Amino acid sequence: MPSNQSDRERSLPKISGRTIVKILVASLLVGIVLAALDIDPRNILASAQTAFEKLADMGVSFFNWAFTYILIGAVVVVPIWLFMYLWRVVRNKS
Repeated sequence: MPSNQSDRERSLPKISGRTIVKILVASLLVGIVLAALDIDPRNILASAQTAFEKLADMGVSFFNWAFTYILIGAVVVVPIWLFMYLWRVVRNKS
C-alpha cells in the first residue's frame, strides 16, 4: 500500500481563493477588451464551428482529389507491377 506522502505528491495542487480571484479579474479584463472590439462569445463559437466545417470540407476535397489521381496512376502502375511480379516468379522457378 502506498504511503500517504506519495498520494499527496500525486494529487492535484489545491486551488486557493487567491487563484480564483486572479481568474475572475483576468476574465473581467479580457471580457472588457473583447466587448470593446465588439466580439461576442457566440461569434467566437460560430467562427470556430465554421472553421471546423471548412477544414472538414478541405479534407474531403483533398481525399477526392488524391483518390482520383491514385486511380489514374493505378491504371498504369498496377499492371506493370503485376507483370514484373509474375516475371520474377517465373524466372525464379527456372
